[in-house]
This record gives sequence, structure tokens and C-alpha cells, in this order.
Amino acid sequence: MTVWTEDRITRLKSLWRDGRSAESISRDLGAGISRSAVLGKVHRLGLSALRPEPAVGENRPRPAASERARPMGGARSEVPHASTVSTTVGRRTVLTVRRRECRWPLGDPLQPGFSLCGCPVSRGAFCSDHAAIAYRGAPQTFEQLARLAGV
Repeated sequence: MTVWTEDRITRLKSLWRDGRSAESISRDLGAGISRSAVLGKVHRLGLSALRPEPAVGENRPRPAASERARPMGGARSEVPHASTVSTTVGRRTVLTVRRRECRWPLGDPLQPGFSLCGCPVSRGAFCSDHAAIAYRGAPQTFEQLARLAGV
């Protein structure tokens, strides 16, 4: 006995053409049909080609800033905070930054004021201030390892 009745398949096709997500379709169909099951059925039925393309320039929903940049575990390090680094010198855009200029991002990439540092590079792709934040040596002592582990 399959959960994919003709009625459900018809409903799946209709919802998929309307642009609904696989998760919302699975909730709508209910009765043990998961998001993965919906995506599998869509693939097997060849419905991906029937999905309407988003209009050019259409704004898609983006995750909130708190969801985009989640901090890693509870490890704390003694790295200079980004706010202590000068952000007023040499601002560049992605299109104007040159080969030997710092590529440290300043601000939120989704906001209009986003730019790159642009100061002269000292290590890798960053100036000395930003390299101190980006590149950290491996902990050498037991105490440093314990601090990194949050113990």
C-alpha cells in the first residue's frame, strides 16, 4: 500500500506549480509524507521543469542576520575584536579592491554600506590588523588547549 494516491499526486502537482515549498506541501498532504518524500516524488514525476521561474530581480526571502552568522561553539580566544581595527581607511567595493589590498569585509554584505578594508596586504589577503584576527596559530600549551575547549 502506497501513501501516494492519485488524489495526493494531483494535489502535489498543483501545489508544486503554485511555487509552494516541499516542506509546506508535505504539511498540506500530511499522513506521514515528509519533505524528502515530496522532493523524491517531484523528481520521479519530472515536475522540476514545470516550476515557474522567479521573475528577474525578484527579492527572495533571506535569513535573518542572527541565522546567517551563528557563532561556533563556546570557545573564546584572545583575538582582537573587529571593532578595535580601523575601518575608516581605504574602503573598497568588491569591484574596486586591487590585488594587494585587504579584503576584510566591513559591515553586512546585504546592506548598502558594505565594503572591504582596502589597506595594504601584509599576510594572505588581509592587512596586519585583520590578519591578526583571521589567522591564529595552533595552541601550544595545555592551558591554551583547555581555554580553546572551554574547560
